[in-house]
Amino acid sequence: MELTAKLTQVLPLQRGTGKTGNEWRKQDIIVETAGQYPKKVCISIWGDKINEKILQTGNMLNISFDVESREFNGRWYTDVKAWKVEAAGNTGGDNSYADEMPPGVQYNDSQDDLPF
Repeated sequence: MELTAKLTQVLPLQRGTGKTGNEWRKQDIIVETAGQYPKKVCISIWGDKINEKILQTGNMLNISFDVESREFNGRWYTDVKAWKVEAAGNTGGDNSYADEMPPGVQYNDSQDDLPF
């Protein structure tokens, strides 16, 4: 599933060590959808998918996620887990270089000045 929403809150980063000794990180964020009746959704981002550069309050995000429910002691719990988060307006590909370009400089791939 996919969602475009405004980041309204970044909750504290959680980290720990699993049973196998591997370290883990989890970042929960609160986003708000647009429309006549906006909805707030808590989304979890795990491990290397956490990108502090784009997780700034007020940013519009494109979020690809899965919804999963599980039962524990007769009660059901639902998780919304993001598997890709990028700044809205990104036309595809990886957004890691866009944040590193100086202001006013645009990448032009139509002109190739490589010697090979």
